Amino acid sequence: MTMIPHSRSAPVPEHEHTQTPAHTHTNTHDHAPTAELTRLLFGPDRDRVHRPWRDLVADPRMHRRPEDPASEQLAASYRRLRAVNASVDAVALAASPERLAAMHEWTGPADGALTVLSGIHYNLFLGSLLDHDASPKRPLDAYLRMERIGTFLCTELGHGNDAAALETTADYDRTGRTFTLHTPAPSAAKFMPNTGPTGGAKSAVVAARLRADGRDHGVFLFLTPLTDETGHPLPGVTVHPLPQRPGSPVDHCLTSFDRVVLPFEALLTGAHGRLADDGTLGSAFGSKRKRFLAAIGRVTAGKLCMSASAIGGARAALATAVRYSQHRRVSGARPDRRVPLWAHRTHHGPLLAGLATVYAMTALHRRTLADWLAHDPADPVARDAAERQVAVTKGWNTWRARELILESRERCGAQGLLPVNGLTALAADIEGTITAEGDNLALWAKAAAELLLAADGASAAAAPADGDGAPVHRALRDPAGRQALLAAAGRHHLGRARVLLREAPAGEAIDRWNAAAPDSLAAVTARAEHAAGAALLAWAEAATEPTARSLLADLHRLFTLDRIDRHSTGLLATGALTARQAAELPALRERSLNRLAGHALPLVDAFDLPEPLLSRLPITTPAYQEAFSA
Repeated sequence: MTMIPHSRSAPVPEHEHTQTPAHTHTNTHDHAPTAELTRLLFGPDRDRVHRPWRDLVADPRMHRRPEDPASEQLAASYRRLRAVNASVDAVALAASPERLAAMHEWTGPADGALTVLSGIHYNLFLGSLLDHDASPKRPLDAYLRMERIGTFLCTELGHGNDAAALETTADYDRTGRTFTLHTPAPSAAKFMPNTGPTGGAKSAVVAARLRADGRDHGVFLFLTPLTDETGHPLPGVTVHPLPQRPGSPVDHCLTSFDRVVLPFEALLTGAHGRLADDGTLGSAFGSKRKRFLAAIGRVTAGKLCMSASAIGGARAALATAVRYSQHRRVSGARPDRRVPLWAHRTHHGPLLAGLATVYAMTALHRRTLADWLAHDPADPVARDAAERQVAVTKGWNTWRARELILESRERCGAQGLLPVNGLTALAADIEGTITAEGDNLALWAKAAAELLLAADGASAAAAPADGDGAPVHRALRDPAGRQALLAAAGRHHLGRARVLLREAPAGEAIDRWNAAAPDSLAAVTARAEHAAGAALLAWAEAATEPTARSLLADLHRLFTLDRIDRHSTGLLATGALTARQAAELPALRERSLNRLAGHALPLVDAFDLPEPLLSRLPITTPAYQEAFSA
């Protein structure tokens, strides 16, 4: 993963803003630092990229109604999808990874099913059509007007992370210039796409094994009509609904094909492969795997979308929990005194740590998106590095979002379990982002193996030192020092993994990998944390408003201290961290919590969540008890 450098020319102040005890928070808002935080969170293109989606989800008609039956919720999500389509240039949206990511970031807290449906239609389906060769016999008008909704059929019941081994076939008949799409076995049924009858007519791009004259050319995409205007499957297409999952209802199904004949232009072609009339294939790639990865290239943009969806959900959950804890009052030290939940360190400590993490998640996502947009796709080394960074960011952000959403739910007690308060849907929906566009563990195992086998220098970190070579005991108080410790943690784990790989008994490759895998994965974690911390620190250094700058420095301190603590065993073992520093960690963390405790609401306000989106959740308002009893 690309490491993000930070400047040493503009040190971040450690002691600028005034500490405000948590129990004396007056719920006042200083708009200047909040506005600066918002500017940094959403970047210079905020008005172009983010504001249209923010404005869209401010409309109550775009909000999921968990009290409605699942069938009506699903139908409403498809109506919202059409409302989205009426408000956008579909081609421009599909062509813009940053706008697609922003769509996921904002729509998720309003309606998780809408996020799924729109991501599939605009990115995976329409994006795939646009990325391949155009054909006058394959017009896009029906999909741009959403007369037909698009879906994406790749994963099979028997093939998930090993999608290159898909069984679905598309046999070429040179006489009729047609393909016969077929599901040869139950394990080849397409698993999970939204191919149900709700929403009207649907088409799909279907991943299938192209065969001509008995030769297997690998997996390509084929444009395939699935259902008519009533949602009824077309001849040869079988659709079986899957059991309803928790969270936002989506019409996930098993879809099979019984010798469905497709025209020649159904095959999506490009540099990775073009089929001649006589059945010969011309391709810029010599391997089937590379052709397959090129065909499904939209999955990388999908990973960026999953990362964005995760930070949107995590921010909404934390905003809900923080607001609730400000007006929910409990008994204090004296029987006659009641205090906000927020007054208790046991309550606000985890939420403040969550705020530090979600700021780091957002900064990492923005950096990864910028690097993806800037990389040279013609340079295979640059492309591999950019794709690895996207994959690692997706995994780290979605896993952290799960933790933060569950922590936020718990901080809201039993009220957080009520679907009307939104947290249970966020908790269920985040599981989908962890699995979608490549299961996190599979993505990280690939990244870990690439790092493990790369020749990138020393495997273990030397202890940070000052000019005379003595250990730098002040490192924990210095942003650059904390970043250096996270980098050292990554090198330590990668070094251990390489030693374990060398020392593993010769024989089965899986046994050697198993020996090195835990530390290899830990190295990926440390690198993601280092990159997130560096991106957050860059924000702090770029902030022009003093309070915002200091708050970001405090968030960086809390975030990095927590991560260093988790890596402390290895850092102590290598001498990168001294015993004195390790003993100092808890006190430094407490000071960070003290400094941030009175500033949670401005930090949350900077998320810029529309008030109609938050106030629809009863527990976010002081009158929540009346709302429940009404």
